[in-house]
Amino acid sequence: MSRLLLDTHAFLWWVDDAPQLGAAARKAISNANNECYLSIASCWEMAIKSSLAKLHLAKPVERFISEQVAANSFSLLNIEVHHLAKVEKMPLHHRDPFDRLLIAQALTEKLTILTADGAFAEYGVKVLW
Repeated sequence: MSRLLLDTHAFLWWVDDAPQLGAAARKAISNANNECYLSIASCWEMAIKSSLAKLHLAKPVERFISEQVAANSFSLLNIEVHHLAKVEKMPLHHRDPFDRLLIAQALTEKLTILTADGAFAEYGVKVLW
């Protein structure tokens, strides 16, 4: 069993069954023995991008996320103070605040992160794609 944290794009590509989702990531999400998490940071990112019309969802963000998390048996990962403390100490290999928080959560919670972003590996986080 693995504990997996989906990057925002991995979540969206899984939901859309998009070909951009890596084969290893797709297989890992499909494995019922794995625990899949979606960070509240990703939910926040989707809400912001939706409000700026940079992301077009079929439903309002709250309903979309709630339905997809339930339909896929994912768990939401809350943002905790110890995650923020980890961000504070991380080098600036990556400047995106959402990605930095996902990296901190993956490191702190010992999760494998599913992402196409090669910069994540610079933090020593376990990446699967």
